[in-house]
Amino acid sequence: MRIGIFDSGIGGLSVLHEAYHRFPDEEYIFYADTRHVPYGTKSEDEIKGYVDGIVRFLIEKKVDAIVIACNTATSVGASMVRQKYDLPILGMEPAVKPAVEESPEDERRILVMATPVTLREKKLEMLLNRVDIGHKADLLEMPGLVTFAEKEEFEGDEVREYIRQRFKTLDASDTKYSGLVLGCTHFNYFKPLYKEILGDNIHLIDGNHGTINHLGDVMGLKAKNTPDNEIIFNEPQDIVVRFKTTYYESGDEITDTVRLSKYLRMLSRLEFVRNFR
Repeated sequence: MRIGIFDSGIGGLSVLHEAYHRFPDEEYIFYADTRHVPYGTKSEDEIKGYVDGIVRFLIEKKVDAIVIACNTATSVGASMVRQKYDLPILGMEPAVKPAVEESPEDERRILVMATPVTLREKKLEMLLNRVDIGHKADLLEMPGLVTFAEKEEFEGDEVREYIRQRFKTLDASDTKYSGLVLGCTHFNYFKPLYKEILGDNIHLIDGNHGTINHLGDVMGLKAKNTPDNEIIFNEPQDIVVRFKTTYYESGDEITDTVRLSKYLRMLSRLEFVRNFR
């Protein structure tokens, strides 16, 4: 089965990486719209145009299903392309529901981080009204993290200070918040810093696991028996041949060693941070 996964940039690799763990025998096409990243600061009409164009591209590549590995693109464009095209199109939403369900019975709250577009969309408001009955969630824009991720700046002084200052606006710590919802796939790369700044007791929740499980349910895929076994990415061609994946950046197939090496580094980083929870 051929599955298309796309994002505004390299954030969606965190969803592809989870798919490797759960369904390693499938064939994948990964599309990073690096020409238009970040989506989180674009207009809704622009985002809808990008999403529609990518979905058409993936359909031309004969995919059996599409995963929109971007919370912003999902909130703005998912319903449009689902009505327009006749194949399973799965999206993502901030993992507020599991965060609320797993939150302890104390006074601590839940912090939901996302891009400006995701936070202002009606879709998130409806989700909060449906699952956050106790009104425990606070919202925080983190637009700068997308840029840091695209530049592979995951643990430097500049990004550390950016995260620290953003958290400071809400006096955030693991004594105030029990859970941190990563409402953008780009945010997964920075898990060690969240723990460092907020405290080890903060629970990190993203939507990747749930999204890929849902993909398996919809498409009738059989999950790997040992999904938590470590994956070691050895060399650039490994991520193409071994994992049967074709990579595109805004329509251009990635075949050169330089760019494939970047994707290898990203996937290796995601393997490293996967167990920060």
